[in-house]
Amino acid sequence: MKFGNSVFLSSWALIGLLGFRSYFSSNETSQGEKSASALPNIVVILADDLGYGDLQCYNPDSQIPTPHLNQLSQTGIRFTDAHSGSSVCYPTRYGLLTGRYAFRSPLKKGVLGGFSPPLIENERFTIADLLKNAGYQTAVVGKWHLGLAWPHQNGAMLPPRSEPDVWPTGDGLNIQADLTQGPNDLGFDYSYIIPSSLDIPPYLYLENGKPTEREIVELAGNNEPRGIFWRTGPAGKGFNVENTLDILGQKAQQYMTEMSKQKKPFFLYLPLTSPHTPWVPSGEFRGKSNAGIYGDFVMHTDFVVGKMLAKLEALGLKENTLVIFTSDNGADWKPGDKEKFPKHRANYGYRGQKSDVWEGGHRVPFLVSWPQVIHKTRTIDHTICLTDLMATFASLTNQSLPSNAGQDSFDLSKLLTTSPAQKPVRQSIIHHSIDGMFAIRSGKWKYIDGAGSGGWSKGPANHRNPALPTQLYDLENDPAETNNLMETYPKVAANLQALLKQQQQNGYTRNGAKE
Repeated sequence: MKFGNSVFLSSWALIGLLGFRSYFSSNETSQGEKSASALPNIVVILADDLGYGDLQCYNPDSQIPTPHLNQLSQTGIRFTDAHSGSSVCYPTRYGLLTGRYAFRSPLKKGVLGGFSPPLIENERFTIADLLKNAGYQTAVVGKWHLGLAWPHQNGAMLPPRSEPDVWPTGDGLNIQADLTQGPNDLGFDYSYIIPSSLDIPPYLYLENGKPTEREIVELAGNNEPRGIFWRTGPAGKGFNVENTLDILGQKAQQYMTEMSKQKKPFFLYLPLTSPHTPWVPSGEFRGKSNAGIYGDFVMHTDFVVGKMLAKLEALGLKENTLVIFTSDNGADWKPGDKEKFPKHRANYGYRGQKSDVWEGGHRVPFLVSWPQVIHKTRTIDHTICLTDLMATFASLTNQSLPSNAGQDSFDLSKLLTTSPAQKPVRQSIIHHSIDGMFAIRSGKWKYIDGAGSGGWSKGPANHRNPALPTQLYDLENDPAETNNLMETYPKVAANLQALLKQQQQNGYTRNGAKE
């Protein structure tokens, strides 16, 4: 049983990219003097908890209409073996921005809360830093969820807490004050964010580190029905969870409109709040899918992406804007959801869900569009990771990564300019679950260094022999991870286990990098 798609790469239209890069080689006098008109604008849209099987361009039997993302897939490249850096929210965001697996950070498992301190150190090189060096204006609009320096009433930063999701009323939090550390300290010229997930307080917008509302009230939580969930906590007086997705989309469009008047190219990182809980689609989408209110929220997400793409076209920016759409992990599609909507496979045929080390936890959609360069629809089945964006953007802007940056980032532009016989860009990839369980993939083999899902999914690691302590799967012939081959191929498992430990200890996987 196979769920993947074969490679259709051939000698393709992106050969123009070679000319694009040669332009810089022949005309560059200094990094700051590159032709701004030649550099593409870059828009990275990161959905929240969107499954591989939610989109019709990946799952023809999806019960959710996604016309705008379907169209995006028809005008560019569709990757079928793309993976988030982790099976849960914050680590993926860390990896995307730093090119480094998040398990190398101080937080080894779990997720950050709304009042957690910054996870990315100010001195850590980010994608925003990289692109600023190439002359870009840089912005983040959307869900941050990487920790912030919340001010204490005595002026210091709020210290780490044992319950970072709970409103620290007795800790001297000064939520009305400006942040002392945030996205603008990590290479972003402009930021308009919510601190965490839309179900985790505090609920307010921060523009360049300043609350857009100074009057704070308590927002009562909600837990019924399934998916309409958020926690009780502080909120800006005018904050409304039901219109947040649209507000962020509108703010992103406003930013692109302003940037269209500038001579510099721009980089916009747009981490959406959807379709993560709370599932709160606007009225026009309610009841329109065949996957319940979750499916309706996915439709709303598709609509917002469509608005972004339409704005790029209206501004005359479409041709030379590189758009990447992906997700931070698999869908949170629980057994009860599967029973209620049996025709919809949010994570396609892959085992597990968000949080798990199994494929359903981290295999994600990954669509790329760049009309000026990508002239034909392509489907690519090479294994890639969201950490690879840093090295890819470095290549596209003719830069070399510092040795202490992008430790787990590989240049994907080679996939776009070579023949189908090209060797994989990645020889291996590490997966990591919410509970801190590791897996490593090399070619068709996937080794899991533990039993079970490492996350929320229950069930034996091996239907035939649940007692086995670790797992080995042949994803080429068993993409659903049903047959544990540990006893059949112990040497394969041992080699992968050794490789995993080596890459964990080295602090990097990219050649030429260092910790």
